[in-house]
Amino acid sequence: METALTPLDFMRRARSLYGARPAVVDGDRRWTYAQFFERCDRWAAALQRLGISAGDRVAYIAPNTHVQLESFYAVPQIGAVLVPINYRLSPEEFVYILNHSGARVVCAAEPHTAQIDAVRAELRTVEHFVALEEPRPGWIDLETARREAPSSPSCPPVSERSLLSINYTSGTTSRPKGVMITHRNAWMNTVGTLVHIHMTPSDRYLWTLPMFHANGWTFTWTVTAVGGTHICLRRPDPGQVFDLVRREGITMLCAAPTVLIALAHAPADLRAGLQRGVRVLTAGAPPAAATIEAIEEGLGWTVTHLYGLTETAPFISICEWRPDHDACSPADRSAIKARQGVELITSGELKVLAEDGEEVPHDGVSIGEIVVRGNVVMEGYYADPDATRACMGDGWFRSGDAAVVHPDGYCEIRDRLKDVIISGGENISSVEVEAMLLRHPAVQEVAVVGLPDAKWGEAPHAFVVLANGATVSAEGLRDFSRAHLAHFKTPHSFTFVPELPKTATGKIQKYVLRGGRGNMATQ
Repeated sequence: METALTPLDFMRRARSLYGARPAVVDGDRRWTYAQFFERCDRWAAALQRLGISAGDRVAYIAPNTHVQLESFYAVPQIGAVLVPINYRLSPEEFVYILNHSGARVVCAAEPHTAQIDAVRAELRTVEHFVALEEPRPGWIDLETARREAPSSPSCPPVSERSLLSINYTSGTTSRPKGVMITHRNAWMNTVGTLVHIHMTPSDRYLWTLPMFHANGWTFTWTVTAVGGTHICLRRPDPGQVFDLVRREGITMLCAAPTVLIALAHAPADLRAGLQRGVRVLTAGAPPAAATIEAIEEGLGWTVTHLYGLTETAPFISICEWRPDHDACSPADRSAIKARQGVELITSGELKVLAEDGEEVPHDGVSIGEIVVRGNVVMEGYYADPDATRACMGDGWFRSGDAAVVHPDGYCEIRDRLKDVIISGGENISSVEVEAMLLRHPAVQEVAVVGLPDAKWGEAPHAFVVLANGATVSAEGLRDFSRAHLAHFKTPHSFTFVPELPKTATGKIQKYVLRGGRGNMATQ
């Protein structure tokens, strides 16, 4: 009587229960669930006519459009493996991922078809090139292929242990690694999310998070599971976000902290007339309490912080709100919400281990590494057994995140292990220093890294983006830091920059800052 745990079952249920309900909005175009799934079915059948079968890789390079969303249903239902690629990568990086994954099909939106054309000769496995948005010479036109295909594909039985997707990490310090996510991984993350984040058919979800990033944190399937409405958005420009929130009655969105910072600091005229009560889920990097407070107090939206990695499908913990937190001040509530929290019910087991392999005491001070095991942990890195063994060979997935555990059992990240600053023998959390500096009214964004220092070995250095129209000197920030931190944690110097280097998912690329200081003005 068992059936496979697969997000395709959410498609089956939504087709049955929500066929007439609004499913997808993309600009002026709208589809019900029945219409949307008909499009998915025909595209799946078209892929089969191209010779794509179970286990074959189908890659997508596209922003958050309806055709990108279709990939999460059309590709898996014929047993093929989806490879959603970060569309902001370079053509050389596209070549590496397409070759490494062994993709037989690449589907691209504009302007990425031209980028792929420039490197076609280097693609070893791609047999079919599909233009997602506009007909292009030498490319299969998506809509033409869809019209000419049968109304439904021949769907093979799906094993929950089968690969659903290969999601490539950002590769900030080395070649990106292909994270193998199974149908079971994705189902578990979706259901775990819905246990903690209650959603209904009335929810209208705005796609401010890239769908390629860990399968849109599985909201590509989570929204469908409850019959909610997907509102597509190509890029999270604050003006467009606020416009859609008003026009489409948005109730929920997901965003990395850098996107929240942009929303919180948007001009007042853009933020005028926004409805309150929009639910915001944030993850991808530790959010500062000041950022959470700015969204909740400034916009009247409610922020929930989750934690995870691409390798964990992605959520493994949530900062679950408790009744006793209600009595806290806004600043204290934000500080609590900035913690990574506790395990999701379906994610598995989370521990914070010291260097000796023992759990750290729950004192909010002792630092260890977050390790996890359970149903959301990836199958491994594709075609990279050495990297797989290195991070999960002992039966636990090692996150690389340094954290403490508070007396109430809530964990809180202090830093990436590789980003902890060791100055004069003292460990300094860059996350702690950043969170403090973000409370200065002139600071919009900040990144703190360790740079070589003749006396201390290395010392904290802050790269600062000022809020629009704001001014502050390095000495002013130094005095502010000393008033709120131990002196050894105060940045020794400051660099004012117009923007911070980031990945497409909003993570600050600290290795770029460490390597490029010489090209910036330092005070």
